[in-house]
Amino acid sequence: MPTTPLIRLTHSWLDDGHALVAGSLFVALGMTMFAHAGLLTGGVAGVAFLVSYATGLNLALCFFVFSLPFFWLSWTRLGVEFTLKSLAAVTLVSLCTALAPRVVRFELLNPWVASVLGGFLIGFGLLALLRHQASVGGVNIVAQWLQQTRGLRAGTIQMSVDVLVVLTAFAVVPPERVLQSVVGAVAIGAILTLNHRPGRYLGV
Repeated sequence: MPTTPLIRLTHSWLDDGHALVAGSLFVALGMTMFAHAGLLTGGVAGVAFLVSYATGLNLALCFFVFSLPFFWLSWTRLGVEFTLKSLAAVTLVSLCTALAPRVVRFELLNPWVASVLGGFLIGFGLLALLRHQASVGGVNIVAQWLQQTRGLRAGTIQMSVDVLVVLTAFAVVPPERVLQSVVGAVAIGAILTLNHRPGRYLGV
């Protein structure tokens, strides 16, 4: 039985803009939930959480500054378009994370719910960005590069690094919060692993 050939669709600038805004807002909301519950995530964002919890520095500022060095790899290996989109996403996530406490409140947010729901929000946000050739910097850039050049799954790489970073948090946050953070890291990685595979999505 003949099969219909797959057609690779090209995203318009409007498609990319919508994904950039929506993905960044999802990531920022998930990070805000994590911060309110005293959780953290992996990668550069996890380092930003750790530094913020340990020193009291602003989370959004830490996230933005720690993400910047990885853009050299993005510029040299993944191209100008990916780098500029990712820089815009990091900037938007940082701004939204900084502003979120003024417009969103989670007084009754259970940490376990935050770990799963916040993880899913971050995962879907990252997925939207990756499918439109963007990321939120840091390990996300490395994972995307390894998937494109080595065929490794970006979600698996992201999950592995996230869990390792979260496990280093025992010196900063209570063990229960670390366990909840691991659940959040798995939720993020599961979304990416199941949905962001080579050949699974043909939009560019």
